[in-house]
Amino acid sequence: MGGRKTRQGVVVSDRMQKTRVVVIERVYRHPRYQRVITRSKKLKAHDETNGSRVGDRVLIEETRPMSKEKRWRIREILTRAS
Repeated sequence: MGGRKTRQGVVVSDRMQKTRVVVIERVYRHPRYQRVITRSKKLKAHDETNGSRVGDRVLIEETRPMSKEKRWRIREILTRAS
């Protein structure tokens, strides 16, 4: 019933060990002005195998707090950076 949240994003930093910074963009229409707005969030995600690189599109899922800012884990790499 209450499954874990999943999000798709792009890895923008792979400089830390076992941690990736993932940008999640969401596009929505402004309620009053009907203009299309893009908002982005940077989340830190755990990558146990250090398998992802900058530019990869990944699927991340919510998990227990792993550090002060890490609350997500990379579940799979959807597409590799070219």
